[in-house]
Amino acid sequence: MDVKLLLLTLCTGLGLGFLALAVRQLAAVARLWVRGLLVTGVVTPRPLVKGDRRRTALVVFTDHLGRTIVFDPRAYGPLFGMPPTGGTVPVVYPRRRPTAARLWIPRHLLAPAFGGFLSSAVAFVAGNMLAR
Repeated sequence: MDVKLLLLTLCTGLGLGFLALAVRQLAAVARLWVRGLLVTGVVTPRPLVKGDRRRTALVVFTDHLGRTIVFDPRAYGPLFGMPPTGGTVPVVYPRRRPTAARLWIPRHLLAPAFGGFLSSAVAFVAGNMLAR
């Protein structure tokens, strides 16, 4: 088998995979926009636990049934505009799954989709360059 054809096929497959992930992420954001419940959460500090090196804060909010939910924005928190400890932040979640909450900040919602589109573009360009 020709090596250029194999590399083109691999790059195209990677590009289509990243593109599918980006479209899936945008569809999830659209579902949250249409059917999600928007509430306000409070940014709280993460409790110190031995061996836990994460420094990001947590978000505490109350769902539509009155339960207190603690949401961990993980790595997306400090990079995408989460306010400092004590501040409030909009949180959106599907009605039946408040544990699947997301921050309602455009950078937080769209960053994974942007990364998928960017990765797919890089894979397609690399495949195009290798095919020449």
